[in-house]
Formats: sequence, structure tokens, C-alpha cells
Amino acid sequence: MKTRKLGKLGPQVSAIGFGCMGLSHAYAEKPSAQDAIKVLHAAIERGYTFFDTAEVYGPYTNEEIVGEALAPYRDKVVIATKFGFKKGNLGEVDSRPENIRAVCEASLKRLRTDHIDLFYQHRVDPGVPIEDVAGAVKDLIREGKVKHFGLSEAGIKNIRKAHAVQPVAALQSEYSLWWREPEEQIFPVLEELGIGFVPFSPLGKGFLTGKIAPGTKFGQGDFRNIVPRFQEENLKANQAFVDLLARVAEEKNATTAQVALAWILAQKPWIVPIPGTTKIDRMIENAGGADIQLTSKDLHDIEQAASKIKAQGDRYPENLQKRIDREV
Repeated sequence: MKTRKLGKLGPQVSAIGFGCMGLSHAYAEKPSAQDAIKVLHAAIERGYTFFDTAEVYGPYTNEEIVGEALAPYRDKVVIATKFGFKKGNLGEVDSRPENIRAVCEASLKRLRTDHIDLFYQHRVDPGVPIEDVAGAVKDLIREGKVKHFGLSEAGIKNIRKAHAVQPVAALQSEYSLWWREPEEQIFPVLEELGIGFVPFSPLGKGFLTGKIAPGTKFGQGDFRNIVPRFQEENLKANQAFVDLLARVAEEKNATTAQVALAWILAQKPWIVPIPGTTKIDRMIENAGGADIQLTSKDLHDIEQAASKIKAQGDRYPENLQKRIDREV
């Protein structure tokens, strides 16, 4: 697989990374730990070198799976994980410096490693100055326990403040053909500061693969059951995005998922999407997105068609929308 550098200061990684969350969190169908490890091993064989996890995925079990799977390949892979919640629970943010250090130590053990390649603040904590957060990670970098500092769903003001204390290697936020908010204000700041961008949900939580129809029922415990964008009436309206990708895919002898990923890669050279899957064939399909070449005409045509479609439904329920930092 081709590689990319995450911004000016970040690591060199596979052009498409692997989002590990779904191996133990958020979706109804979860593989056994051993099956998850098989998927990760197959991903390494296919050329993936960038793996994204977090203590709250599970909680804790995701890091344990990733740690066991990647231990034999540790010097060949880049592992990203996250801090920022209280006791590994998604309920309450906690980015106090003492908690950041405690999470780091616990994550190192679960990941079976002596360093974390990319350590993200999972969500901005309004109760802790971002300068203190950056300072705490800076200390961990000095100690060799962390290589790079990242932010997730952070707004412009906090990106700048954090970067002034400890250079930010990457920002992680949602981004895809049907969620393009970061382009407007975030991208110019990332370009100015030399920060890489890691889109999560680059396939729209599965929707942009074309495998989810308006009548699709998700299993018990599946996060998409509470996402407004996945309500039936919104799925019907948003099908226009899938139809657009499918038209391009047919011309390229590719899948809609591959075109969706190729489109993201074509936006900026410092973007590395992290689609997730529990299936080896889907992982291989996603990797193929890095091989799809979209011409300037392709991109123009996609832009023209997409500009006439408005995504329907919020990407998060109201309680989770509040955790997104939009300070400018």
C-alpha cells in the first residue's frame, strides 16, 4: 500500500489506516477476540501500518486485542490510542494531567508496548485548559512514552492553543462525502500549521458502502439505532450520495466504498482515513481505495453532483453533539 506522512511532524503511515473500534464497540456484530486478531493480522499482510484504538472502546478490550495482535509486528506499525474520559467510560470527560498519565500507563500495558505512537485527546475537556493537556502530553513525549500528540473533534481555538505548547501531529474528526464540515474552517488551519488529518467514519458508518438500505434494521446495541442520520426517512434522502458514488464506481470498475475513500485521499496529501471493519474481505476492499485514481474531471463531476445534495439528519444524537468543540 502507498504511504503518507501525517502532516509535517507526524509519522509515515499506510495511506489508509484501520479503525479498530468496531472490533469490540459500538456495533451489534462483534467478532471474538481471536477472529478480530485474524482480521488485524490480515490487514498487516495487506499493507496497513496505521491502527487506531482507544481505552473507551470496550472499554479496555479493544486495546487488549490490538496489543495482542500487533505485538509481533510492533516495529512495523503505528498505534494511535486516546485519553480523555473518566474511568474508561464515555460518559464524562476527564483530561486532568494526572488522568492523562494514568491512562497512558494503563494503555501501554494493554497495548504490550513501551510507547504510544500517537496519543489523542478523545474529546476536549472544558474543565481543563488545553494548554495543561498539551503540557501533560509533552512531558510523556519527553519521557519517551508517547511519540506524537493528537486531538479529536477539536475546534480552531483549542487546536492553536495546544499546538503552541506541544506541536499537534494530527487531528481526528469525522469526514466523508456526506459530512464535509471540516473543509470550511478546520482544513485551512491544519494546512497552515502542518497538522495531519485522520477522518473517522470515512464510509459514513457503513452507509456509503451501499450495503445499507432505508429498511435496514440494526441489531441491539448498535450505535446507529440512535443516530438521526440513520432514521429511515433520512436514509432515503441520503441514498443520493450512494447513487453518485456508484456511478463513478461503475466507470472505475471499483466499489462505492473504494471511490468514497479515493475521494477523501484526493482532497489533501496529508489526510489518512481510518475505515473499520470486522471482515477480512471488506478490509481488502477498503485497502483498494488507495489504488483508485480519480482524475480532475472525476473530482469536478463528483463536486458538481454532491453540491446539489444536502445530507439529512444530524450525525450524532443531541447529547453527543454537545461534546464536539466548535470554538473558533
